[in-house]
Amino acid sequence: MKQLFKSTGLRLFAAAVTLLMPASAMAENAKTIAFLMPDQASSRYEARDNPGFQVAIKALCAECKVIYQNANGDSERQAQQFAFVVGMGASVVVLSAVDSEAGAQLVRQANEAGVKVIAYDRPISAQPADFYISFDNEGIGRAITASLIENLESKGLSDADGGVVQINGSPTDGAATLIKNGAYSVLSKTGFATLSEFDTPGWAPPKAQDWMADQIQQFSGQIVGVVAANDGTAGGAIAAMRAAGMDPLPPVTGNDATVEALRRIIAGEQYNTISKPSEIVAKAAAEASVAFLNGDVPPSNVEFLGTPSQLFVPAVVTQDNLKVEIVDKSIVSVEELCGDGLESDCRSLGLR
Repeated sequence: MKQLFKSTGLRLFAAAVTLLMPASAMAENAKTIAFLMPDQASSRYEARDNPGFQVAIKALCAECKVIYQNANGDSERQAQQFAFVVGMGASVVVLSAVDSEAGAQLVRQANEAGVKVIAYDRPISAQPADFYISFDNEGIGRAITASLIENLESKGLSDADGGVVQINGSPTDGAATLIKNGAYSVLSKTGFATLSEFDTPGWAPPKAQDWMADQIQQFSGQIVGVVAANDGTAGGAIAAMRAAGMDPLPPVTGNDATVEALRRIIAGEQYNTISKPSEIVAKAAAEASVAFLNGDVPPSNVEFLGTPSQLFVPAVVTQDNLKVEIVDKSIVSVEELCGDGLESDCRSLGLR
């Protein structure tokens, strides 16, 4: 009944706003694009994705209007935001769904309203969107986990020394499921046991930290590595291990190449992350949006979950290649990375 109410409410709201709009406003809104992001638990959406999308749209379509909304981890709020932007005349919606099932319902509603939906970063499996743009999330899971296992083996560690814990992303996020599956595919082929795993509600670092604190008590001395699905959950795990007095820390994976995570890598607290500059997918989403506005079909390089897609290949970042992948490519400056006590570490890595 709740979903039926949402569906009916969206159609009525959009229809009502459409009827009230004068013809001049309708014409103006014919080039309105909505950019709906899922949460603020990760800083990337506010700091990089939205600015990157806005810049790309302005370069491609000066007369286009972008409506940006962030659901802050609330799928019902995202449904309301979706209704609002459709009511405001958005003919293309770039959607990073808080919840993949709720996102499927929004795609159905968009189909009824003649609105194009580009699934962004997070796949929507139950109802194919018109297009999907992301980095290869399953590939991310494989890459960070393989990098971790290589590190453990290079130290001469084996299953006799202990196992790994796995901190996954949000259970409602389709991208988190893909990252988890990628990690599984690597871990299943190694001798290292998975001691325990956790699906982190809303990707919230404090929840990852609380869970990790419990695992440290339960598996004292047995944790040789942590497969964390993003930099936020990695930071939570590291905070829990620091609080427990673990020294040295076991290697911890990450994903997103946030400034905080890159600084932890420089300091030797986090082992790896994934460099996937948000501007790359944001620009691709802008190009696809304008193509749809012009009545064209965006080019795809693969079909994923029944959806024409563009998937990009990310890079694993460790201390060994942080300069090449991050600094030399002007993704983050040395000044941002090397202040506040990291000057010596940066010099030892050749960053200064």
